[in-house]
Amino acid sequence: MTDRTSPSLPIIDHAPQPYLGPSRDEVIALRSQFVSPGVITYYRDPLMVVEGHMQYVWDETGRQYLDAFAGIVTISVGHCHPTVAEKVRAQSGRLQHTTTIYLHPAMAQFAEKLASKMPDGLTHSYFTNSGSEANEMAILAAREFTGNQDVIALRNCYHGGTSAAMGLTAHSTWKFKSNAEPSIHHTQAGYCYRCPYDLEYPSCDLKCAHDIKNVIQYETSGEIACFIGEPIQGVGGAVTPPKEFFKIVYEIVRAHGGICVADEVQGGFGRTGTHYWAHQNWDVVPDAIAMAKGIGNGAPLGCMTTSREISEVLSKKLHFNTFGGNPISMTQGLATLEVIDEENLQQNSLVVGKHLKDGLLSLQEKHALIGDVRGLGLMLGVELVRDRKTKEPANTEAAEVMEKMKDRQVLIGKGGLHGNTLRIKPPMCITQDDANYLVAMLDETFTEINA
Repeated sequence: MTDRTSPSLPIIDHAPQPYLGPSRDEVIALRSQFVSPGVITYYRDPLMVVEGHMQYVWDETGRQYLDAFAGIVTISVGHCHPTVAEKVRAQSGRLQHTTTIYLHPAMAQFAEKLASKMPDGLTHSYFTNSGSEANEMAILAAREFTGNQDVIALRNCYHGGTSAAMGLTAHSTWKFKSNAEPSIHHTQAGYCYRCPYDLEYPSCDLKCAHDIKNVIQYETSGEIACFIGEPIQGVGGAVTPPKEFFKIVYEIVRAHGGICVADEVQGGFGRTGTHYWAHQNWDVVPDAIAMAKGIGNGAPLGCMTTSREISEVLSKKLHFNTFGGNPISMTQGLATLEVIDEENLQQNSLVVGKHLKDGLLSLQEKHALIGDVRGLGLMLGVELVRDRKTKEPANTEAAEVMEKMKDRQVLIGKGGLHGNTLRIKPPMCITQDDANYLVAMLDETFTEINA
């Protein structure tokens, strides 16, 4: 391992422009007066971000931060990537909007590019504005295609903020009473660190994966529309299942009339390093893939890609998305995929991700607060516990780590079943120097908290 004691952020060739807008206090007052209180902010002292460049952002004072959360895993190739930004500027000056009832080349070209990245047979894309909508379209297509209504998702999952997507979401923190749907059910996730059966892998015989058969038998009519799952859970805290987990689940789902949907909103587009799609790490082929966030590097863009046969059921009724195929988002999405290839960012995710994970594992040996380090590539989670034997969740400590890392100019997230898992998912252009700085600052922070 290289030296991990970098005292300051790596020097970059970018100077932020002077900020001339309303003050941070004025923005806070405006939000308080005019924005729904349901729109949350991170940090006790909310951060105002006014500029971004690649893996860095700046606040209104010109203070620089390493964005190790990628705007909640939304920025894949870097903030305001010059190639992407230039292509979007050119398109914006030519045509900003036309609905999908008219032809525009960008949507067809983007769909072709996506198809080239898909498993064989997944060729037809439906574009949306968000991952929530993409998941909704996947569920709709599954129900129409199979003729069944019941849907099964994983416990500890998150699939979005629309009504049905919140119904899919298992954790009560992320749903309202009105989101309860009797046709949506939940099965066990492959969460080895907190096995619900108190078993150990591999002697457990993947009891968690086989649980879906019990759910189908006791909670449904015996036939289901689909199973939807994140190959690695995002909001759920980078829960990374055993390699056989999804193979078992997919086999059971298909035996009971359902199709399999991979929610690649956070794990896709090379982020896990070894593969372009997170589900490929488990050697399975889904029937449909839902995408968003990194697909457009910050554009409001989502997509559901499936087979022609499944996608044809959506033509039985009149259904369209006004903004789903708009030229701006399509141009940004296509440019983003091209940059991922041209700059070999999947390989960078593999190399820097391993370097970063090794650094986190070294911190685990040093700091008892770290109970588990997991994930692949640049989709990593660090679960904090007050006692490694009892695994008591250290949720307040996780919140404190996040605050202190901001003070050290690093932005990370938190999540997980108990809110005690640090979520580290930086833009895929992050460097080893950035990773060294991140680990060094975590080391300082844990040392401070322990003291």
